[in-house]
Amino acid sequence: MSKYSVTSGVQTAPVKVVLYGPEGIGKSSFAAKFPQPVFIDTEGGTKRLNVARLPAPTSWAMLLDEVSEVRKGNVPCRTLVIDTADWAERLCTEAVCARAKVHGIEDFGYGKGYTYLKEEFSRLLDALEEVLTTGRHVVVLAHAAITKFEQPDAVGNYDRWSMKTSKQVAPLLREWCDMLLFANYKTIVEKSGSGQNAKNKASGARRVLYTAHHACWDAKNRFGLPEEIPFDYASIAACIEGSAPAPAAPPSPAPAAPEPAPAATWTPGGSVTAEDTAPAESPAQQATRLRSTAREQLEKTLIAEQVPDKLRALMLHDLIDSATLRHAVHQRGCYPEDTPIANYDPQFVAGSLVASWDKWLQFINDNADVPF
Repeated sequence: MSKYSVTSGVQTAPVKVVLYGPEGIGKSSFAAKFPQPVFIDTEGGTKRLNVARLPAPTSWAMLLDEVSEVRKGNVPCRTLVIDTADWAERLCTEAVCARAKVHGIEDFGYGKGYTYLKEEFSRLLDALEEVLTTGRHVVVLAHAAITKFEQPDAVGNYDRWSMKTSKQVAPLLREWCDMLLFANYKTIVEKSGSGQNAKNKASGARRVLYTAHHACWDAKNRFGLPEEIPFDYASIAACIEGSAPAPAAPPSPAPAAPEPAPAATWTPGGSVTAEDTAPAESPAQQATRLRSTAREQLEKTLIAEQVPDKLRALMLHDLIDSATLRHAVHQRGCYPEDTPIANYDPQFVAGSLVASWDKWLQFINDNADVPF
């Protein structure tokens, strides 16, 4: 009999999320909707948000110590948010240079400084792994920048979006996470005239999340999400909520809980013995379940925002969140974008939004293209 047990089925575990996008798109606001988040705000970007936060770290050692306090259970939360990775890397760079008594990372010579930086930044990811073992989710935010990229098997280079971190740190974050999400404004570029010298005009600024790899950006997910979803927490809520047990409580002298039932093991005859041997969901089944849950989350949000019944039914059918609709209404010059839908004139809602919903939906979809 093998000394190792064999397990099967989907395992319940907290989620590791890396979200990056251009400045001001709403990354911090998005992360604030995760279950009971606490922020380690390295850049001061949450000052205008009503969120729980630890003191802004002034050094790399302080950042690691704050993460350790979360792991120990001394900070009540269910999600730890690092805001942002590129500013955390600055603290890491300062620590590496101070330790070697050099003025900058380039002073090491021959790229050695970036190797030391990569090794030191790995300590943060190791600390975040320990936070995950306590049942807490981890979200790492990062800014995005357009960089030149050249494929080894292609001639020439092209522009693409990437995380605004060093070339050594970005791969660490991409490999570490369960979900690598790219948030951007989806715009469409068209000619303003028919002449030979007609200029291009950009329109539309709908916020979307990309969840799969593209030539123009890096993204991935392990939950069967559609390649493009609205930039709303409801789009991924099913992947987060219920995916992890309650965070572990701080150590106490209370008696230990009874041990869980043994996992499936191999018997001498080679068969697997376990009470629950149901097969895991297929990617298609999981995607269907996630879309259904996303619709339920969206419905709760729209009800809370007091969106009129007939309009809410149309928005649910086409999975259009209130932010997307408010932006379209603003583009058409009807209302300021921050006006709640509940405050719209009932005649405008019934006579325009509901009566001409197909045209509004077409307008929303027409303002969508690659984010350049």
